[in-house]
Amino acid sequence: MEFKENENTGTMPVLEKHAIDSSALQKYMQENVSGFEGEISIEEFKGGQSNPTYKVVSPSKSYVLRRKPPGKLLKSAHAVDREYRVITALNKTDVPVPTSYALCEDESIIGTAFYLMEYMDGRVLWDASMAGHSKEESLGVYSSMNNTMAALHSVDPYEIGLETFGKPGNYVGRQVSIWTKQYLDSETEEITEMNKLIEWLPENLPSDKPLRIVHGDFSLTNLMIHKEKPEVIAILDWELSTLGDPCADFSYHCMQYRLNPSLANESYCVEQGIPTEKEYVSMYIEKSGFDLEKEWELYMAYNLFKSAGILQGILGRVRDGTAANKNAEEMRARVRPLAEAAWKLIEQNF
Repeated sequence: MEFKENENTGTMPVLEKHAIDSSALQKYMQENVSGFEGEISIEEFKGGQSNPTYKVVSPSKSYVLRRKPPGKLLKSAHAVDREYRVITALNKTDVPVPTSYALCEDESIIGTAFYLMEYMDGRVLWDASMAGHSKEESLGVYSSMNNTMAALHSVDPYEIGLETFGKPGNYVGRQVSIWTKQYLDSETEEITEMNKLIEWLPENLPSDKPLRIVHGDFSLTNLMIHKEKPEVIAILDWELSTLGDPCADFSYHCMQYRLNPSLANESYCVEQGIPTEKEYVSMYIEKSGFDLEKEWELYMAYNLFKSAGILQGILGRVRDGTAANKNAEEMRARVRPLAEAAWKLIEQNF
């Protein structure tokens, strides 16, 4: 997905459909956020988050508010309470996350459930190819990103009160089953390789790994980088987080090496100071202690399959008229190559 930096960076006036009663919010903060005082002003962050996100500015401090979007929602979607729970638990660790302040599930305050957390003043980098950055900066950012993921995956969820945050065991197996169902429900054309994957994957799952917190969408665009240093200061957007297989989480993050033409080009990586895929995986293995080498291409095939399932699900909603998407044709053109690439990895490696 290509991002234009200025379209997704910074704040804008609050959209009318996302308007907040600032006096009700201010009263809530006075009663529930320790150290809060003064009049507030509210801006909305740009960028395509599904949970509207705001900057709440008081005379002494800025806060971030994330809320469920207004309107009728699927019961499990936009679970801001889960985001708040995982960030709050991780506040007890050295994993970089904002400090959480309050969760409000009373919809009468601003119309939907919301939570408040620390405003982290840093940079969001939208281009994983690090074009325009120095070699030192590129290497620093990638090393910090890798360290951060290994730190997250070293946390035992049972030790920080997250034992009920997801189901234990068979994470990849359950994911394969979820995306198979989504794919079949949304199928718009027969893809032979997809049918082969649906048959093969459940019988050939990766070995079970220790239960860890899975971010679900770990990428450069979901990280806050220090303003002056190539250092991750916060992991953002925990909407898809659960408990599961850390290696599935890490390998999904590494899909950028297969899908981004710049990162797929090893000589580009070397020139730009970015670790190659092999180097990046080795860095993670060394820090996390998970032995990934034998199963790496299996994880990659699974992630390509999952990506095809996600795209096909969107196409199904376009077909059924429940989603408008100007990129539907472009997505349709991507499903088959993803399935073919996944099956090719299986044939070459297993």
